Amino acid sequence: MEASTAYESGKRLYMQKGCFSCHGSKLEGMHQYPYLANRAKGYMKYKLKRFRSKISDNQQQEMMIPFALGLSDEDIENLTIYMNEYVEEKNEKKYDDKYHTQGDGGS
Repeated sequence: MEASTAYESGKRLYMQKGCFSCHGSKLEGMHQYPYLANRAKGYMKYKLKRFRSKISDNQQQEMMIPFALGLSDEDIENLTIYMNEYVEEKNEKKYDDKYHTQGDGGS
């Protein structure tokens, strides 16, 4: 299924690549892994392209290299748009607790 916008493509790629397993499903960052939501697009593009070129600034960042190796320029563009413009989606579906019993509940 083709995503309709760069944001949607970036979101799909974020989930497919497993980015959420370290950076969270809401891009909030987990444990020692940094948050990605609403970060500067240019900076994130710079970092992903460095990782794709097998360049990291420290040992922890080296784990990003395998994730970035297969990314195209378009993939990086879409990912950085998603990260930069990220908005938390609210779940509109709520549990229906309007159930009312009839009678006194006897047998």
